[in-house]
Amino acid sequence: MLAHLSVNNFAIVKSLQLELSKGMTTITGETGAGKSIAIDALGLCLGGRAEAGMVRQGEEKTEVSAAFLLDNNLHATRWLEDNDLLDGSECILRRIITKEGRSRAFINGSPVPLSQLKSLGQLLINIHGQHANHQLMKSEHQMAMLDQYAGHLNLLKSTRSAYQHWRQADNNLKQLKENSQQNQAQKQLLEYQIKELNELSLGEEEFAELEQEHKRLSNSGELATTCQQAIELIYEGEEVNALGILQSANHSLIQLAELDEKLSELPNMLSEAMIQLEETKNELRSYLDGIDVDPARMAYVEERFSKVMSVARKHHVMPEELYQHHQDLLAQVEALDCSDERLDELAQEVEQKYQSFLNQAEKLHKSRSRYAKELNKLITQSMHELSMEKAVFNIEVSNENTHPSPLGMDSVCFLVSTNPGQPLQPIAKVASGGELSRISLAIQVITAQKVDTPSLIFDEVDVGISGPTAAVVGKMLRKLGESTQVLCVTHLPQVAGCGHQQMFVAKQTKAGQTETQMHALDEQQRVAELARLLGGSQITDSTLANAKELLIAA
Repeated sequence: MLAHLSVNNFAIVKSLQLELSKGMTTITGETGAGKSIAIDALGLCLGGRAEAGMVRQGEEKTEVSAAFLLDNNLHATRWLEDNDLLDGSECILRRIITKEGRSRAFINGSPVPLSQLKSLGQLLINIHGQHANHQLMKSEHQMAMLDQYAGHLNLLKSTRSAYQHWRQADNNLKQLKENSQQNQAQKQLLEYQIKELNELSLGEEEFAELEQEHKRLSNSGELATTCQQAIELIYEGEEVNALGILQSANHSLIQLAELDEKLSELPNMLSEAMIQLEETKNELRSYLDGIDVDPARMAYVEERFSKVMSVARKHHVMPEELYQHHQDLLAQVEALDCSDERLDELAQEVEQKYQSFLNQAEKLHKSRSRYAKELNKLITQSMHELSMEKAVFNIEVSNENTHPSPLGMDSVCFLVSTNPGQPLQPIAKVASGGELSRISLAIQVITAQKVDTPSLIFDEVDVGISGPTAAVVGKMLRKLGESTQVLCVTHLPQVAGCGHQQMFVAKQTKAGQTETQMHALDEQQRVAELARLLGGSQITDSTLANAKELLIAA
């Protein structure tokens, strides 16, 4: 629930601090005093549109903050957790607007984009404004109200998803058909390129191996000569070789070791070197014997290597990238496959996804129809209470002759008959201004009971209502206030008297500047304010007695 509202330098408000409690709070005051200002300021905290004109004349910025208690509000708590913004059991929304029109938003002290403020605001409070009557005429708003009442969040999500999948598949198919001719020409070019690569049939690692072998074969003469030289230096040299020198040195070391045992390790060390040398000579001999200068193999490798290099140049890629280039071209041709089989495949896929969307839309339709019947009864009953005894309310949910949309296949229309014998017609055609206000209120009071938000605001929704009907409205809102926090801006004493608390808005002019202030009324002040609302400027004993009666009745 909304616990505290702080408004600074907003329009004609210098500073306003409101402490709010549970139940129904009514806000009254003279016309033009700024009764709706607190609601407008709150709207800013909930992500409403900011304008430079909102900043009080002569001030640098407007600052509005609203503190909400999160008791039992699971949706809002979960949202704050998911966005790493949870800070205890309280949530503070703050908005700053500069005189240049720039805006900043904060949740629990952390800067956030406006979209986040809006999505959290929807979970905290619901504002039913003066313009709800106009909204009520629109079919899309009527559908949204029905869906909200029915709690269709998951059903709408899966319907929207199925719709998007179908549309995407359908667009792909259309694109493929459109591009079919163009694709064909591109496909022919690619197939020509692939034909050459298929003939070459290069293996994945073949070029690296080929390059290595080509290098080895090209240098086989030099390899053999150098190998032979190294063998001679190590072992086979007639006059001098490394092994012979080491053997002589070893003989000398053995003699030294016999004369002094400190040198006894040296012959062993030299023996190890001789063993290493022996192994090197054997490896070289084995390699030399394996050098096969096969002219036929040499010619094959030379030709294959040149062919790969030539094809790589032709395709403008490095030879080591030629294999991957081949695979890429094959994938491109696959993607351009415009065969009838492929088109049929896609058409089947589109049909399947369309059927899946229709199934989701049908589930949504059945649920809407079921909840529409429930609402018909409740709203008709609510209208009877509001002195429209003969009125009938009906929600028409139709899925015939409609077009697919992310919201399913339905069209929703609120129908009403205000007099016996009168056929059901759309609200806009039937209702007069006063009737429309009552119908709107009846709908809002009923649908508000199912809304998840713990706070509801009714901003002068009782316009066009008077007399006994006003008393019923007051009782309705009070009853709603027993389970939910209700704030109601009103000019009707019968409604104002039903509140658990009452706030008074007054406008003052100081030093040529206008200020709006709001404060809570005690019981005595409430009686005086209700008497003012009842009798205007002339407050008599009888209007005071009436005012007391209104409070007692509540």
